[in-house]
Amino acid sequence: MKKNKQLSIWMDYSNALLMELYNHKIISRRIAVKPPEKNKIKVDTPEVTILTKEQKNKQLKYFKEISDIVINYQEVLLFGPTEAKNDLLALLKEDYHYKNIIFELMNTNKMKEAKIHDFVIEHFN
Repeated sequence: MKKNKQLSIWMDYSNALLMELYNHKIISRRIAVKPPEKNKIKVDTPEVTILTKEQKNKQLKYFKEISDIVINYQEVLLFGPTEAKNDLLALLKEDYHYKNIIFELMNTNKMKEAKIHDFVIEHFN
C-alpha cells in the first residue's frame, strides 16, 4: 500500500514553515512575507483592523505560494498561533483542485523550529 504524502505547515501571517516527513527526517522550506502594516480605526469602542488593497494582495500572494506546494500532497496539517491557517484553508476549500486533500487544523502556541519539528514527528508517527 502506498503511503500518502504528508505535509505540515506551521504558519502565521508572515512566516510559514513547510515540512515533509521523509524517512524519519524532516525536509523543510520557509516562506516569509513582510507582515502587512495594519491600519486601525476606532468604531465606537472596539478597534477594527482594515487591510489596504496592497496588503490584501501581499497576503493572497503569500497564500498562493503556499497553496502551489500544498496541491502536491494528500494530507496537510495546518497549525500555528494565529488565524492565518483558517484563512488559508478557507481559500483552499473554495478551489476544487484541493477537494481530495485531507486537511487537519490545530491551534498551537508560538514555537521554536526544533520544537515544531518534534511536534510534526510525533503527530505523524
